[in-house]
Amino acid sequence: MNIDSAALRTQIENAGQGHLLAHLDRLAGEQRQKLEAQLARLDLGLVGRLAALLGKPAGGAHVRLEPPETFPLERDANAERRAAEARKAGAELLSSGRVAYLLVAGGQASRLGYDGPKGCFPVGPVSGRPLFDMHARRLLAAKRRHGARPLWYVMTSAANDATTRAFFEEHSHFGLAPDDVFFFSQEMLPALDNKGRILLAAPDALFLAPNGHGGVLDGMARSGALAHARERGVETLSYFQVDNPLARPADPLFLGLHHLAAASMSSKVVDKRAPGEKVGVLGRIDGQMGCIEYSDLSPEEREARGPDGKLRFRAGNIAVHAIELAFVDELTRGGLQLPYHLAAKKMRALDDSGRDVEIAGTKFETFVFDALARSKESVVLEVDRALEFSPVKNATGEDSPATTRADLCKLFSGWVRDAGLPLPPAGADGLVPVEVDPVLAEDAAEFRAATPIAPETSGPGHLYAARG
Repeated sequence: MNIDSAALRTQIENAGQGHLLAHLDRLAGEQRQKLEAQLARLDLGLVGRLAALLGKPAGGAHVRLEPPETFPLERDANAERRAAEARKAGAELLSSGRVAYLLVAGGQASRLGYDGPKGCFPVGPVSGRPLFDMHARRLLAAKRRHGARPLWYVMTSAANDATTRAFFEEHSHFGLAPDDVFFFSQEMLPALDNKGRILLAAPDALFLAPNGHGGVLDGMARSGALAHARERGVETLSYFQVDNPLARPADPLFLGLHHLAAASMSSKVVDKRAPGEKVGVLGRIDGQMGCIEYSDLSPEEREARGPDGKLRFRAGNIAVHAIELAFVDELTRGGLQLPYHLAAKKMRALDDSGRDVEIAGTKFETFVFDALARSKESVVLEVDRALEFSPVKNATGEDSPATTRADLCKLFSGWVRDAGLPLPPAGADGLVPVEVDPVLAEDAAEFRAATPIAPETSGPGHLYAARG
C-alpha cells in the first residue's frame, strides 16, 4: 500500500484529528507503518458525521407504538389456505436457486469461555456439532429437498475472519462446495472520546469496533458479495445469526409469504414468554415497521393485553429475516443508509501522552432491523419458539449452552417418542440425550416420514442421522 504521508497528514489535521499525528510521530519502523496504514484507511467524512452525533439526544419522542399485524402460528382455514399457497411459492424460489443464505458470524465465544469464533462452539447435545456445522446441515437439507446448490454468505469480523476460514477448510466446508461459500468481514468503526477525537487502543493501533449487525448490508456491497449474488441469479437473502442453532433459513412458508407480499424485508417472531422478558419486539413506530427496544416500552405497554388475553407487544424479534437483494443495493448505494446507535462507555485507551488509561468514549453500531422502516411491505411471521429459537448468548443462565442443549434434547426426544421409537435413559440432569440431524428432518412430521431408522449411539445418547 503506497501512502502519500504528507497528504495523509494534511487530511488528518483538517479533519480535526491532529492528536493522532503526535502519536504517529512517536513511532518508528513497523509500528509507524502499521498505524499509518490504519489512518490511510479511515473514512474521515464518516468519522466527522459520527462525531456530530455526540451529545445529541438518541432519537425523538415517538408519537405512537403499535403491535404489528402478524401471520399467526394458530391459523384459521383462510390462513391455512394462504400458508399452502406460500409454501408452494417458497419451494419454487428455493428450487430455482433464487434464494441465498446470509449468516452473521462476527462474534467471538469468549463470553462462553471458549477461545474462538462463536460459530466454532459445540452445541450438538449428542454429536457435539459446532454451530457452523448445525447451520450447514440445514443448508444441505435444503439442497436435498429442493435440488438447488446452497449459496452461503458468511459475515465474519476482523477478529475472527482468518480463524473462521481455517475452520471451514479444516472441516471441508461441512459438505458444501467451497465455491458456494463466500466470506466477508464487517467494517470496523473508530471509537471516539467525548470531544469527537479518535481513540487509540495501542501505540500502533486505533481503537476500532465492529459496526453492528447492520454492517452486514454494507459488507455485502463493499466485499463484492452483492455483485456475486446478482451474477448467480439470487433475488432474496435469507438472513440469520450464528448463535441460534434452530434457525431455519430455508423455510418455504416464510420465503413464500415474503415473496407473495412483494416485501423488501420480512421477519420471524416468537411469542414473548412474559411481559418482563427483555427482548426487542417488532411493531410500528410512528407508523413504520421496526424493532421496539424493551426499554422503549412503558410498564403499562409491556403489560397491556388485547381482547384475546395475549400481550399486545409480544412479537419477540429473533433476528431472522428475508431481504431482497435489490433492497440491499438500495440501502448501500452511496454508503450505508441506516442510523447509527451510540454506546457510551468507559474504555481502556491511550491518553495524549501515550499512557493506557480509562477514557469516556463512544462506540457506534448499526442494526439490520432498522432497515424495516424502509420496506414498503413487510411480513411478520409468528413461529414456534421451541422449534426455531434457542440462542447461545450467555455463559450461564438463560440463553446459555446449557439451556440450548436442553431445548434441543426436549425437542428431539419429543419427535422420537411420537414416532414410537426407543429413547435412551435420561441423564443426571433429567434430559434425554437425543439429537436429530437437520438433513434428516426439521420437524416431527418429517421425522416420522423418515422412519424406520436406527440411531447411531454416542456414549449414552442417540443420534438420528441422514444416510448418504
